[in-house]
Amino acid sequence: MWTLISRAGLLAGVTGLVGAALTGSVAAQQKAGPPDFSSNEAGWIALQLDFFEIAGVRPGPIRADPAHPYFQNGTGVQPTFRISDLTNPNLKPWVKERMKKSNDEVLAGKVAYTPRSSCEPSGVPSFVSYSRFDPIYFLQTPKVVTIIFEGDHQVRHVYMDVPHSANLKPSWYGESVGHYEGDELVIDTIGQSTRTFVDLYRTPHTDKLHVVERWKMVEDGKFMEVTFRVEDPDAFNEPWTAKQRFRRVEQPMKEEVCAENNQHLFDYHMPVANKPDF
Repeated sequence: MWTLISRAGLLAGVTGLVGAALTGSVAAQQKAGPPDFSSNEAGWIALQLDFFEIAGVRPGPIRADPAHPYFQNGTGVQPTFRISDLTNPNLKPWVKERMKKSNDEVLAGKVAYTPRSSCEPSGVPSFVSYSRFDPIYFLQTPKVVTIIFEGDHQVRHVYMDVPHSANLKPSWYGESVGHYEGDELVIDTIGQSTRTFVDLYRTPHTDKLHVVERWKMVEDGKFMEVTFRVEDPDAFNEPWTAKQRFRRVEQPMKEEVCAENNQHLFDYHMPVANKPDF
């Protein structure tokens, strides 16, 4: 069992004031300072698997085909797999073609691929929907913010206040660099492998994928939001935006191995680590 201990004093630019009466101006400055996502063993569970749309902002995320609505377990109806809406005008022709092939395979009876069921890394921004049932945890230090998904312990490293590398080798989560803007953690990610998808509708991307996330706590720290902008000029006609919301849970991280849970009923194509991925 892992226990993550973090205090605001570990965050860059944060100074703890102990035993002093805070003036209004100092309190306001602290409120706008870097967020502490990890105090009291805080974990964060996504409110839903699909991305939330941002009111009044278009284009938004890919949605289900209205003729084939998505139903998840526990809704009182027969669960379904996701079938993407290919009438979305923001998709490039090759993206629609690949997604249509995937839709057709699923409608013909194939089990739909998801990173979680197949025990593979999700990539960004899919990572923000991983935690619908298992939380994500933050470990914040001045130089690196580490984001860990409890299920199978998928890990993202965000390198703080540094530029992107000049020559990137593609990887599952690419290269993420970050900085704080007031009470937000801003993360810029490039260099992701094209083996990942941008969402649970199996939307592909190219090596030009560029994602910018803005993480912050809301409602007195009971919830967390991340808004993100997805840009890939070879996959989408214009950048699109969406968000995810999380509720706070205070519990230590549990150990869970994905592949041990998915060996029966269906063939999820679990990876075998007989050679490096990259």
